[in-house]
Amino acid sequence: MMKFKLNLQLFAGEKTEKATPKRRQEARKKGQVVKSNELNTVFGLIVIMLLLNSWIPVIIEDFYDFFQHVFTYTNADLTPEISINLFNDIIYILARMAGPLLMAALVAGYLANVVQIGFLFTTESLKFDLNRLNPLKGFQRIFSKRAIAELVKSVFKTMLVGYVAFSYLISQLPTLSVLMDSPLDLSFIYIGDIIFTVSWRIIFVLFILAISDYAYQVYEYEQSLKMTKQEVKEEYKTIEGDPMLKQKMRERQRQLSANRMMQEVPKATVVITNPTHVAVALMYDEGKGIPEVIAKGQDYIAQKIKETALTNSITIVENKSLAWLLFKKVEIGMAIPVDLYQAVAEVIAYVYKLKKNN
Repeated sequence: MMKFKLNLQLFAGEKTEKATPKRRQEARKKGQVVKSNELNTVFGLIVIMLLLNSWIPVIIEDFYDFFQHVFTYTNADLTPEISINLFNDIIYILARMAGPLLMAALVAGYLANVVQIGFLFTTESLKFDLNRLNPLKGFQRIFSKRAIAELVKSVFKTMLVGYVAFSYLISQLPTLSVLMDSPLDLSFIYIGDIIFTVSWRIIFVLFILAISDYAYQVYEYEQSLKMTKQEVKEEYKTIEGDPMLKQKMRERQRQLSANRMMQEVPKATVVITNPTHVAVALMYDEGKGIPEVIAKGQDYIAQKIKETALTNSITIVENKSLAWLLFKKVEIGMAIPVDLYQAVAEVIAYVYKLKKNN
């Protein structure tokens, strides 16, 4: 029977982990965000179509002005001065017709951009990069997976839009043939309706494609930000610090805290034990009136507290229940709670009695 060895190192570099917040923030600073230009275009077209309903009378009036200006100069000698005036008039009329629509489309595109990525300003794309001048890199970009996907998407979009427009116009051919004998104003109205209808159908198709494109952009963006397990670990170390180093620091802090605590033990009035596992050192100052815990510990620390107490001739009292209650309920530097007053008072009274007898 054949045996196969699975080399886990082959999978160590696979990007299988979702991007961390830090990775996403860094990508945003570089201008790498989820954005679909198709959505910007569609929103611009929708705004233009909505404005056209109210802007049509103005456009028709401007068309009359346009032709009036052109026909005014038909019999005139086109001197340089007249040519310049005619050119300026034509530019002004065209700007008056199309300017507001174009401005509205630009604003709509900008707002669609803000909705997608928020307010973002980055100079990353302005930085000089030698790779942009590398012909090999350029060819790689041209024939990359992303470029091919964009090409396929553009071809599909063109074919679909063409089919929608062509199929609708074909369906209107019988009516268009009748318009040959209709009044001119009626023909213009009907042709305008056809243009509006086919435009809205095209915009609807583009909107569906834009939503699909946005979903694809989200997927591609998430894939591009994925990280390896090692990258996640390294980033965690950078943010949180090396776990081993943090553990050593915590151990060092515990040692320093224990050393400071042991320095307080000689000031104790009494040490209460259970007797082997727990030791609590109490200090009673008649001026304060309430005893407080100045040191406590288990096992090794408890033994050190008892050794220090014996060295400094401090009374050690064995009281299992009281020792555990003090250890669990009272932190170092805190006064004992009211419910332990009686028990502690009896211990301190006993200590003072021993001292008096001695």
